[in-house]
Amino acid sequence: MRYTLLGRSGLRVSELCLGAMTFGGAPGWGSPEEVCGRQLDLFLERGGNFIDTANRYTDGRSEEIIGRLLKGRRESVVLATKYTMSMRAGDPNAGGNARKNMMQSVRASLARLGTDYIDLYWVHAWDIMTPVEEVMRALDDLVRSGVVHYVGVSDFPAWKVAEANTLAALRGWSPFVGLQIEYNLVERTVERELIPMARGLGIGVMPWSPLAGGLLSGTYTRADLAASRELAPGEQPKDRREFVRTRLTERKVAIAAALGEVASELGRPPAQVALRWVMDRPGVQSTILGARTLGQLEVNLGCLDFELDAGARARLDRASEVELGFPHEMIQSPRIKLLLHGGVEVESLGP
Repeated sequence: MRYTLLGRSGLRVSELCLGAMTFGGAPGWGSPEEVCGRQLDLFLERGGNFIDTANRYTDGRSEEIIGRLLKGRRESVVLATKYTMSMRAGDPNAGGNARKNMMQSVRASLARLGTDYIDLYWVHAWDIMTPVEEVMRALDDLVRSGVVHYVGVSDFPAWKVAEANTLAALRGWSPFVGLQIEYNLVERTVERELIPMARGLGIGVMPWSPLAGGLLSGTYTRADLAASRELAPGEQPKDRREFVRTRLTERKVAIAAALGEVASELGRPPAQVALRWVMDRPGVQSTILGARTLGQLEVNLGCLDFELDAGARARLDRASEVELGFPHEMIQSPRIKLLLHGGVEVESLGP
């Protein structure tokens, strides 16, 4: 396990982060506490020091389980949790990015985690309406109080993150040092704006769902695509497999098939190759790895034991590439480069 500084901070985090969204979940979705304990032990034995959860994961049980499992070893891990998702139906102030929800959420998370501080506190998602200056000032208050050490942002548009960190720099507030985004071989649209923004501002990228909910584990085929169906309004999938099957497309299945070919040639499970691909992407500093079973985690940790050669990376890149759109494709075109630089080759050390 290698370690890196997260963004422009001094926080040392492992290149893999143990995601705890499944901790305490229902059968077919999550893991009982005994299995969670074995997963945590294995992750720490392999050198991992980074754990990620949220107040809403399994209705708070994830935080409670982590709190019990970390007794006696809390100081040796980087513990991250999130706020934003509503914890009380019908209460408009029990969710969102507002200061009121932030403060009540952090107190509840501290109690469930059995700790007096949180290493990294994430804003879970943009609520579209809370003024960004309110969010950044309230987060800075938490950092200055010592309750939170660093802050990060998840599932925000790039322009809003840039606005937030610019405001923080202007006011001397604590900036976002980490960015959580969905990033994997079948979801690369983040390469248009979010990843260039993060690299330009020195924010560490943390991919979630690096296996696309299991699609990239090698267990889904075109037969699953043929059997997939739309969920009726209000209908909930009964397990993870049904959840993935309702989101299959021809493109996703084709990418998974290309991944399977590369993995077979390398003698590696597809999940390991998919993880290695995203871990090596520019800007990525720590990849969130989740599993329902100890066996899944053992297999997935094998991504630490090899590197992808240039040929394998190029094949996966071609199979999964997305259009960058305007203005990126225009300004990178040979014609515009000629107009910009007068036919002279110019090298840059920038992102």
